[in-house]
Amino acid sequence: MDIIASLGLIIITCIIIWRACDGFEMASDFLGRNLKEGIKGATINAIGSSLPELFTTLFFLFVLNDKDGLSGGIGTTAGSAVFNAMIIPAVVIMAVIGKGIVRGITVSKKVIKRDGISLILCEIVLILLVTGSELYWYHGLVLMLLYVVYISYMLLSQGSGHIDNDFEENANGGNRAVAFFKGDLATTVLGDTKINVSKAWLLMFLSVFFIGIACYWLVEACELFGEAIGMPVYFVSVILASAATSVPDTIISWKDAMKGNYDDAVANALGSNIFDICFALGLPLFLFTLINGPVTMSPETVENIGQLRILLLIITVIAFFVYWIPKTIKKAHGYLLITLYGLFVVYIVLKGFDTSLPIITNTSDALSAMADFFSRLF
Repeated sequence: MDIIASLGLIIITCIIIWRACDGFEMASDFLGRNLKEGIKGATINAIGSSLPELFTTLFFLFVLNDKDGLSGGIGTTAGSAVFNAMIIPAVVIMAVIGKGIVRGITVSKKVIKRDGISLILCEIVLILLVTGSELYWYHGLVLMLLYVVYISYMLLSQGSGHIDNDFEENANGGNRAVAFFKGDLATTVLGDTKINVSKAWLLMFLSVFFIGIACYWLVEACELFGEAIGMPVYFVSVILASAATSVPDTIISWKDAMKGNYDDAVANALGSNIFDICFALGLPLFLFTLINGPVTMSPETVENIGQLRILLLIITVIAFFVYWIPKTIKKAHGYLLITLYGLFVVYIVLKGFDTSLPIITNTSDALSAMADFFSRLF
């Protein structure tokens, strides 16, 4: 019964996050209307769609406390990064090509190199930084500063840009009270009127509020589900929490692709990963350790987190070359990305149930050896 209830709650939180992020997307589209294509996807869209990871990591740390909360937070951000790198581009590829809009997707090599290399560097810093069994406030601060450097570079590199003075967007219209209970925050705020700066900020505030509530429930549901099936919350967060919090990234990238904004669609996925790793993990870690002191992790937690970081780096490097090498991204590339994510899920599930299959044990040992190698470098 607990399994069904927890899964039902996870589904409900997914829907709330999805509807709330629709409102956030409209607000961010208006506020970021003067940013160049590719920049907007990597900054405003990426931050907005990654708010669920930030809130979920905060709640994992402050609700579950200490090592369990930390493992759940890292599991969510890293698992979401894998989901973003594999599933979101695959969904974009399948949707656009499947509908016959184009036969292949061409993404700016500049965007792929800029965001892909930035992401790989951030993951290497994470591996080198998070070593040992204790984490302090300065670990979170370094990660946040890394994101400040990235976002500053992105904004400064866009140049003068194109000023869009003709931006117009309305909600669906209708009764505001009915729209609120349907989760249509855009109609609740705008009604039949056009969006402006003040309404955009109000819509963004309401969206963030409901995303936060949904993420709190998501953490509770993941803890309940893990207890029901006998799996540590870390492994539950890597699969379920990460997928739930990645719903907005997927929807925003899909909408961008439908509009032909392929640079923004891919930049959103890569930029979201940078936000997840640097800020969605860095800020909660900084706040928690500043208030409660250093986080002390068990040897098992250290091992699991170390393996996940190495696995994330390997998958990111593979995804980077999948985007960068071909002139046109086609369906075959989408199938490859989905297959890789499927193998990742199988490994995490079998590892979570502590199976003794040789392939799982050997993979785990290899990942641990690589994690140990990096830890000795710093």
